[in-house]
Amino acid sequence: MQIAIGCDHGGFPLKAPTVEIIKSLGHSVLDQGAMQYDAKDDYPDFALAVARAVQSGQAQKGIIICGSGVGACVAANKIHGVRASICHDTYSAGQGVEHDDMNVLCLGARIVGTAVAADLVRAFVQAKFTGEERHRRRLEKVIEAEKEG
Repeated sequence: MQIAIGCDHGGFPLKAPTVEIIKSLGHSVLDQGAMQYDAKDDYPDFALAVARAVQSGQAQKGIIICGSGVGACVAANKIHGVRASICHDTYSAGQGVEHDDMNVLCLGARIVGTAVAADLVRAFVQAKFTGEERHRRRLEKVIEAEKEG
């Protein structure tokens, strides 16, 4: 699976370890930046790049890292077809995919450390949408609301 990743300066310290975790799980990485630390960069640039990669099918899932995860999540969810969520626990990281077909994981590098981030990424990447009728029905309502704007 191709997984897009992006971060701003707040998430930069967690990016390289996250890339290594993705690769260790046998997946490829589409790096959407930042390529170097820049205290003046803006999270929407990277969050939107990851979200657009998922939207276009260039990547099947995305991971965005900023300081808190909040800004990245807000920005990514502006892109049609993207279902991004901040997760700081493994249950939500896996269940968000299984029940809600979440396709972008947002992490706060100032909230979680490397070890917790590794567990979150594993839970997110390994989870699959169950496709159960109740989950499909609920997801369809979300998709319909997205169409309405």
